[in-house]
Amino acid sequence: QQPVQSPQAVILREGEDAVINCSSSKALYSVHWYRQKHGEAPVFLMILLKGGEQKGHDKISASFNEKKQQSSLYLMASQLSYSGTYFCGAETQ
Repeated sequence: QQPVQSPQAVILREGEDAVINCSSSKALYSVHWYRQKHGEAPVFLMILLKGGEQKGHDKISASFNEKKQQSSLYLMASQLSYSGTYFCGAETQ
């Protein structure tokens, strides 16, 4: 089963923050976050395993809430280089 992302689309101005959530009705084992720029292949950003894990680099970070079966991707003080389509993939138990 594919995870559900919300919101479906986010339009940001430079310097603004955003949160993208990825959830599933099944127990999540891991969540993978990717970014795809127009006309390019997707780029892997990070993987989170269950257990409240948090990861980040630069001003992009993500967390995994095992109880809610949800991962959140945080884009802080967005920059032009952050533009693209963000999406998650998940492994369920």
